[in-house]
Amino acid sequence: MALNIGVLVFPGANCDHDAYYALKHEMGLETRFIWHKETDLGQIDAVIIPGGFSYGDYLRSGAIARFSPVMGAVEKFAEQGGPVLGICNGFQILLEAGLLPGTMMHNEHLRFTCKMSRIRCKNQNTLFTGKIDHQNILHIPVAHGEGNYFASTDTLKQLQDENRIVFQYCDQNGEVTPEANPNGSVENVAGICNTKGNVLGMMPHPERAVDSNLGSDDGKLLFQSLIDQLETV
Repeated sequence: MALNIGVLVFPGANCDHDAYYALKHEMGLETRFIWHKETDLGQIDAVIIPGGFSYGDYLRSGAIARFSPVMGAVEKFAEQGGPVLGICNGFQILLEAGLLPGTMMHNEHLRFTCKMSRIRCKNQNTLFTGKIDHQNILHIPVAHGEGNYFASTDTLKQLQDENRIVFQYCDQNGEVTPEANPNGSVENVAGICNTKGNVLGMMPHPERAVDSNLGSDDGKLLFQSLIDQLETV
């Protein structure tokens, strides 16, 4: 049975086509765009909330997009255990929608950051990380101005206790250091998940790391992990 993936499209988004290309042409999945005014996701197996600048990042990144009609359907899909991956602005939207805890602030150095980053996986028990060994150091690009993840002390402790910090920025040896942190995120957080592990938000762009000719194909590990999980259902 062919797997069907939906990629949300918001005004101002600019990574929806990147996600579509990666999933359809690199991973071979049936993929379609879902306009932000839709109230029904249709027959899909997973949904991607892509990066970009939804609604021009007015107010706060993701603050307006979280009120788009489609997000009601995304929330129901997530509650039913459906896989939801929010990438960069998609992560910000998940935070604003309350599907993940915490918030995003401007990068610590107050500059837009666009470069290759190194991340390590701390939690393999999500729908997106089953094929990623904890010793792997993934090379995934970042491109954001508001990627500085922050959470209260209590929230951060809960994330740590429940092993919900999925990715951390690290150096070439896998060490989590301040120098490896591109934005100032607390605990070098690059990605977190919900309690069930079916909703993942991450700032690095795996859809831009699916071809070694472009510098890395490590992003395929996330998408192949999802495929493997869905095919076993």
